[in-house]
Amino acid sequence: MTSAPWFPGSSGEDAPEETLAALRRTDPVGLAQHLGDLAFLLQGLAGDPAELFTTEGRARREFSDLLGAIQASRGALDSLEARAVIALQETTRRERWEQARDDAAHEDAATPSRSRIEKEADGSTVTDISLITRRSPHMAGRTLASARRLVATLPRIMSALAAGQIGGDAAYAVADASAVLEPDLAREVDRILGERLPELDGAGTRRWRDAVATVAGELDPEGAALRHRRARRDRHVTMTPGQHGMATLTARLSALDAQQIRRRLSREAERRRAAGDRSGHSAVMADALVDAVLRPEEGAPPVTLEVGVIITDRSLFSPDAGDVAHLEGYGAVPAEAVREQLLACTTPPAAGERDPFGPDGEDVRATLRRLYSHPTADELITMDAASRPFPPAMRRFLSRRDTTCRGPFCNAQIRQYDHIVPVSRGGPTSLDNGQGACAHCNKKEQLAARVERVENPALPGHRVRWTGHSGAVRETGPTPLRGPSGRSGSSGRGGASGREGSSGPDGTSGLEGLSGPDVTSGLEGLSGRAESSDQGAASDRGAASGRADEPGGAPDDGPSGEERRL
Repeated sequence: MTSAPWFPGSSGEDAPEETLAALRRTDPVGLAQHLGDLAFLLQGLAGDPAELFTTEGRARREFSDLLGAIQASRGALDSLEARAVIALQETTRRERWEQARDDAAHEDAATPSRSRIEKEADGSTVTDISLITRRSPHMAGRTLASARRLVATLPRIMSALAAGQIGGDAAYAVADASAVLEPDLAREVDRILGERLPELDGAGTRRWRDAVATVAGELDPEGAALRHRRARRDRHVTMTPGQHGMATLTARLSALDAQQIRRRLSREAERRRAAGDRSGHSAVMADALVDAVLRPEEGAPPVTLEVGVIITDRSLFSPDAGDVAHLEGYGAVPAEAVREQLLACTTPPAAGERDPFGPDGEDVRATLRRLYSHPTADELITMDAASRPFPPAMRRFLSRRDTTCRGPFCNAQIRQYDHIVPVSRGGPTSLDNGQGACAHCNKKEQLAARVERVENPALPGHRVRWTGHSGAVRETGPTPLRGPSGRSGSSGRGGASGREGSSGPDGTSGLEGLSGPDVTSGLEGLSGRAESSDQGAASDRGAASGRADEPGGAPDDGPSGEERRL
């Protein structure tokens, strides 16, 4: 490392350490001057780099190292910005309060409310942030709120941001997701997430938000349920005018309803494209929405619709169990958000009552099935298939296990199912060799130098290592069904293990008390129109049986039991 001559203490072998110590002794004005000098040089380079970025005769590694250094600097600057924003807020509050007291004393008037003064001061701070950083007032306000949480209640996330262990978008996603948490709970979530940094190394913002929801839901299940009920009261539909005669229609719904609507529109878009519509998938989804609302008589015909809900039997039957639920393609939600709908879907109407599902109610009612989880990693585990394409039951399993695309930092929905070791190189069609992917990340053979399944003693479970052509390495894993606070060394996620009271006196799962004509295994979640063909049921039973005496079945000490279709 070389030191810059405009920084103090820039000579000698210990110059970087001396420079750092000198910068810590300076004041904000001095630091601003040093950063201004550096910004002047960087702006000059950016405006006229001369031959700096000439590629002839240079190795790829030179530019990848430069990109890594820029990213590390960005993380440090993001951390400094958060601290500067809060210092600006606190200084503005103090100055406004002192001015208000002086004015009151001079005019022999009552001192105004401190909360009102601070609110006015925060408005000025937001305006300053907006003008300085060229953000909209709305985004400036969000920056101030998130920075406050990072500095005050998320010290480990803040340290990880400064050290370049996570990106600024991930840190601010955690801060935003922690907005509804009490400070003490946010600090505990921060501590747990800080311990999980290696596990979340390749996580995108969606996974980070999901991790916050999972950990907070387990630490404070009553609070999670209360926050869901409050949020549910804020259901609404808005329309935002756009350009060129277009507009954006937004609906705030429960996660389960929204996921079912999205899945329904996606399925209809696939049907229309198969029938010859050449528009893009998202465009056809928009057309299907318009038809369903404005022209229901021309709407889509009934199709098989399935939304995966992963929830423990403890949370399904005991509101205070503390395990969060997971929606396929969405992530963690409070169990409160799906419990009532699941129970309503699985309960036949009383004699003489109308079935809300109509005459097909028996066939379209939700299906409950058992999945087994890793005893320590708390992720779903495995089954095998002999065919090259993943069969339907395995695709469902991969969707439940991975939740979203397994590419590093990718937040996209799962659209395809990838062999980690390609079939052309002898890779089997198995859950251990499979992962959910978006269309982009499924091109990994072209995008990355190497993608491989790895065993990491420090991070048990299904880990996949992605190595870029630059040598950058990231590992990804499935979304854990519970946070570390809800795990134990020997219990899985099923009903026979785990919290006290999750099994009956004969050792059976809480789901055993349900009655139904068709016993299956695996997990199905909530179906708008469940598959009812004999072929589909046989496929589910054969693919995810979970028997301990079969290859890929549940371990001997894992949970056992049955699921029942109702």
